[in-house]
Amino acid sequence: MELRPRVLALVGPTGSGKTELACELAGRCDAEVISADSMQVYRGMDIGTAKPSVEQRARVPHHAIDVVDPDDPMSAGRYAAIARAAAQDVLARGKRAILCGGSGLYARAFVGGLIDGPEADPRLRSELEALASEELYAKLEAADPEAASGIHPNDRIRAVRALEVLELKRSPISSAHAEHGFADQPFQVLWLAVEIDREPLRARLARRVDEMFEAGLVEEVECLQSAGYERELKSMQSIGYREIGQLLAGEIDRPQAREAITTATRRYAKRQRTWFRAEPGLVWLAPDALLERALEFLDGASSR
Repeated sequence: MELRPRVLALVGPTGSGKTELACELAGRCDAEVISADSMQVYRGMDIGTAKPSVEQRARVPHHAIDVVDPDDPMSAGRYAAIARAAAQDVLARGKRAILCGGSGLYARAFVGGLIDGPEADPRLRSELEALASEELYAKLEAADPEAASGIHPNDRIRAVRALEVLELKRSPISSAHAEHGFADQPFQVLWLAVEIDREPLRARLARRVDEMFEAGLVEEVECLQSAGYERELKSMQSIGYREIGQLLAGEIDRPQAREAITTATRRYAKRQRTWFRAEPGLVWLAPDALLERALEFLDGASSR
């Protein structure tokens, strides 16, 4: 039987040091990086998305970054097609491939494909997101107990999507999962996540927001708006860009914008932890242990 090529998936919460680890790994085992970040796909959105630096990208080739303009719709399915093609190209050139990022749905789409589900309904999603976590999960348990059994009570993202699919398709998402099986897996993937304690991560995130302001985040958003990218765009409503849009509109001041971005980023990191802890087969490791395990896996790609 033909063996599938190996790809390392390096994931975890934002600010945990994934990019630095991926670049170190790539330098040590002749690899290239495929981004799994839903915001780094947008051109011109560099500072607020914490894209790899110019120096890092010069040292290690990165893919699935800067592939669309901020007003060009992007989906997990479209991303997966782009990222998989990039990985196949990397592997065909005799290099190793590292999937690196914190967008759980994008990483999952790359690894196992997606179910054929309905498009998100903004009104319905807004109603579901307004529910408290306990009420949301109770609603899911009553409507689709099989799906609920595989979703953590605090995983609001998956709970909302499961209820949305049930309402729009009149069919439980658990049935769609069973039919799909997530068997569309062209690569042999090892999932590794960066383990970092909560307080050090909070400090890193606060420091990173300060660095984004110093690097010119406000000016970046001004430039995007001058180019015609309006505040209402989905891309411009992402963390950092939304708050700077409010700042430029005079709705909040600079300290308020800084605090709002920091708070939103911390909440996002918490959601990422919840998402990835539900990913089957994923192993959480401290950076040094992660590097050792990753090198062992990637080095095995050359022995076949």
